[in-house]
Amino acid sequence: MEKTSNNSRRDFLKSAALAGGGFMLSFNWFGKEVFAADATAATVAADFAPNAYLSIHPDGIVTIFSPNPEIGQGIKTAFPIIVAEELDVDWAKVKVLQAPLDTKKFERQVAGGSGSIPHSWQRLRKAGATARQMLIEAAAKKWNVSATECKTEKGFVIHTTSNKKLSYGELATDAAQITPPADVKLKDLKDFKLIGSTVKGVDNEEILTGKPLFGIDFYREGMLFSMIQRPPAFGLKLKSFDASAAKAMPGIVDVVSFKNKVAVVGKSTWEVKKAKEALKIEWEKDGNLESSEDHDKIFKELLDSPKADVRRKEGDVEAAFKNAAKVVESEYQCPFLPHNPMEPMNFFAHVRADGVELVGPTQTPQAAQGQTAKLLNIAPEKVTVELTRMGGGFGRRLGTDYVLEAVEVSNLVKAPVKVIWTREDDMTGGSYRPAVRYRFRAALDKQGNMIAYSLRGAGINAGNSTRENNFPSGAVPNLLIDSVEHKSPITTGPWRAPITNFLAFAEQSFIDEVATAAGKDAVQFRLDLLEKARTSPTGPIRYDIDRMKAVIELAAEKSGWNKKRKGVSLGFSVYFSHASYVAQVAEIVMKKGKPVLQKIYAAVDCGVVINQSGARNQVIGGIVDGMGHAMYGNLTFKEGTPNQSNFNTYRLIKMNEIPAIDVHFVDNGIDPTGLGEPALPPTGGSIGNAIFKATGKRLRNQPFIEQEENLLNSIS
Repeated sequence: MEKTSNNSRRDFLKSAALAGGGFMLSFNWFGKEVFAADATAATVAADFAPNAYLSIHPDGIVTIFSPNPEIGQGIKTAFPIIVAEELDVDWAKVKVLQAPLDTKKFERQVAGGSGSIPHSWQRLRKAGATARQMLIEAAAKKWNVSATECKTEKGFVIHTTSNKKLSYGELATDAAQITPPADVKLKDLKDFKLIGSTVKGVDNEEILTGKPLFGIDFYREGMLFSMIQRPPAFGLKLKSFDASAAKAMPGIVDVVSFKNKVAVVGKSTWEVKKAKEALKIEWEKDGNLESSEDHDKIFKELLDSPKADVRRKEGDVEAAFKNAAKVVESEYQCPFLPHNPMEPMNFFAHVRADGVELVGPTQTPQAAQGQTAKLLNIAPEKVTVELTRMGGGFGRRLGTDYVLEAVEVSNLVKAPVKVIWTREDDMTGGSYRPAVRYRFRAALDKQGNMIAYSLRGAGINAGNSTRENNFPSGAVPNLLIDSVEHKSPITTGPWRAPITNFLAFAEQSFIDEVATAAGKDAVQFRLDLLEKARTSPTGPIRYDIDRMKAVIELAAEKSGWNKKRKGVSLGFSVYFSHASYVAQVAEIVMKKGKPVLQKIYAAVDCGVVINQSGARNQVIGGIVDGMGHAMYGNLTFKEGTPNQSNFNTYRLIKMNEIPAIDVHFVDNGIDPTGLGEPALPPTGGSIGNAIFKATGKRLRNQPFIEQEENLLNSIS
């Protein structure tokens, strides 16, 4: 057995035998406070009221409620897999339902930061293991034998001597009478049957058959629809509006304004969309109306500014540069990017006298509840939040602005309302990835060793645009990392793998530049730096040297890095984010004088892999996302207005441009770490470095396509 866990009654409470028989196990998945069973088997069967229960019915069906928002990261499947593994139940008999927000029972109902599995891993295992032990004790009592003589397998308790067996369903009512054990033993990793296997997503069939799972699908009889006109430029505010023409149009119920916005409310999305276009609105200036040309000047000033926030400093950097045998300097930059989930922003709200009902796609349901309560000056307990599946989010749905819009409109018109954003609304009025520019310098001695490293990050609404404790910090004796920021009216926010989504490309491309200048192999250069961090560290080491080394070596092995292949150019990149490590090798061949990306190899250390299918999808999705935005994504501004407003002007990666992707996981048996984001950051670097190997051209700015259009238009 792996370990003994203290599974106190604060974390796990059984209910009494329930009406109609059955075994209801109430476990506080995340919190520390006791909570009591509050539903009967009949209620659950009839209403499927989501809560934090694991239920086993006499028919053998196990119902597991998954509390965290499902955003495509597979958490609705992964959480129940962990419980089912320790419960030792037949997965075919597991039913999974989405739980609503419940702040009394759950501590972390968030989809963000790649933190759901790491946060919940041990508690979910304990929940399943405790249920299994109680079923064993119920069977032992029935047979009048010792519990140590019993084992479980696929939803049955088996007496090892007589080979008698009882199903969990047959034992459910008796198990409900057993006192939960204070200590339970978790399985050894080698005994896992479900964890680490390939399990299809629990919503796959519904998605493929078009069942209403997503927020955009939600409909309530009698609800109204609303679309909102927001300021067309960052730095404008509402001066006046004339809604007479819009109000006269078919199906329109009302036009209301709030917080520099004008909302049209009506009986269908088409009717409110047409009426919104008929609004006559006058805007006035309320700040700087910035253009991309302004940002270019701002970046130059920031990079040269004598004022900066020092993030990390070691040794004597200036002296090292002064005495260096060779100095390498480069600048890298990335643009603003919208999130562009396939499902645009939408949310349902019904503000009533006795409370508020919210339904829709949100990565942060508790924030939606709290912000709604604050807006209306009511207790949070009066706000309920039902979670729908999300058609993408990538950090955009961490915000609550679109939720509060629905609340505002419902409160103003005194009716249930669903607010829907168009694609143009989403791209021009959203919260973007910050634009950032980086300046790097590295000093080499006569032996090609990196003796000094400096990085300045200059961001627009980016906060700290560096990750000062990431590699190669700690491996260089003289180091300076600082950052400067420009405050802009343009709204920014978390974007998949915040900051590292571009920083990794810049850092890994620059390290490649330094390795080339030193005349050293790119992979060996990184391994040598890691060895320096191990044997003679400078300052604290905030990354795991062995884990990073393992993915580097695995990626090199799987890609045949040291095997010369005629006409094949390889580019390497490795990065640490969200407590996981990913190394990638991009493989490029030249066709008709142009580079063609034909394969990416990925080596991933995210600890124990819960679901091979879900994990591979996350890695492949992250790579496709990273490649697409490095190659094509760009959002520019003219006097505060985005120049790109839909996919006819904003370039996304196409299906036929996706290369083969070969994914390998490091099997080290450690507890799971993040996976939703870590595969994205290294992608741009591996591709950029491979392009350099193939063509001799170094791409330092994203998107690549706008740097070397003729060079790159055949990459596929």
